[in-house]
Amino acid sequence: MNLRRALFIAACVVPAAVGPAAAQFSPPPQQQQAPPCAQEFFRLRDVAQKKAEAIRSANERKASPKEACGLFGSFATSEAAMLKYAIDNQVWCGIPAEIIAQIKKGHANTTALRTKVCAVAAQPQRPAGPSLSDALGGPVPSTGNIKTGRGTFDTLTGTPLGAR
Repeated sequence: MNLRRALFIAACVVPAAVGPAAAQFSPPPQQQQAPPCAQEFFRLRDVAQKKAEAIRSANERKASPKEACGLFGSFATSEAAMLKYAIDNQVWCGIPAEIIAQIKKGHANTTALRTKVCAVAAQPQRPAGPSLSDALGGPVPSTGNIKTGRGTFDTLTGTPLGAR
């Protein structure tokens, strides 16, 4: 799988993984103050979304596989932190099990994509392509196979038809 395809898939998967979890924990109306556990979850979610946006922008500017690998690693780490927080504070914050399942599924997809992108980054660089002489496939002339003497069209010493 080439890097662009992996980045495009990641750009589509990342919002799907973070979005449902964020929708369940949308901030309450302005009259009420959000509990501290929800505030921390929102902070972790925002960090993950910023890193997902960095992946999207890298995809648009066609970043190198090595840079994309680093971005995916950073996003996977932030997503894992959000998942760990949700699991640890599930009872205290009242986080539904469906949300944790969605975050786990998204994190599994992110980890799989990170593995693929980093595998592409670990491969050695391929040559740019064949040169013109390679593409044409003809032999390269050398000075050793030049014939000297009279030929049919030798006009330096006489007529092109030969000596009369």
